[in-house]
Amino acid sequence: MQHELWPLDPVDPKKAKFPCCLVWNPLPVVSWLAPFIGHVGLCREDGVVLDFSGSNFVNVDEFAFGAVARYVQLDRRQCCFPPNLSAHTCKHSYRHTENGTAITWDDALQSSMRYFDNKTYNLFTCNCHSFVANCLNRMCYGGSMNWNMVNVGALILFKGHWVDFMSVVRSFLPFVVVVCIGVFMVGWPFLLGLLSFSLLLMGWFLVGTYLIRNLLE
Repeated sequence: MQHELWPLDPVDPKKAKFPCCLVWNPLPVVSWLAPFIGHVGLCREDGVVLDFSGSNFVNVDEFAFGAVARYVQLDRRQCCFPPNLSAHTCKHSYRHTENGTAITWDDALQSSMRYFDNKTYNLFTCNCHSFVANCLNRMCYGGSMNWNMVNVGALILFKGHWVDFMSVVRSFLPFVVVVCIGVFMVGWPFLLGLLSFSLLLMGWFLVGTYLIRNLLE
């Protein structure tokens, strides 16, 4: 079965349409303390956002925690779909056979939705980043089936585009306010505590991704 990669509509933040984009927005409380951490989702070819936001539940066209603040549009030509196979040889065809080969972008997302409809949400090992990673692994995006919470987060952090200036304000203003209040009430040691919190958070995500998850598998 062949599927042509038809042209996508342009990204349209006003209509909340982000075709084939990885999208991000800040999390309440967590992003106030660590603004590099947020909520992510992946969009269908028509631009509708899908995101895993709770146990046995994947949001459709209702991005949790507000409007998209950052996005990066992914290239379907980097996926292991039938129209692309002539351009490169898939090194993971045996794993595709085991997990079910995705024929289209939306097919991969639909398969991941069915899978996460039966998953219990866990902040550290099974969350919105896990959902996106699962989708990208089904597509073998970029020739890799090793997508996880860490490299999904790094992708949006280093390659993401801000929707507009107000998205930047919405993402960083609470953090700035917390820092100012903390320094005013506690003093400069508050910054050390905040840094320690961020390092511990990043360390736990690394442990959850590369150690605990591997042990569970």
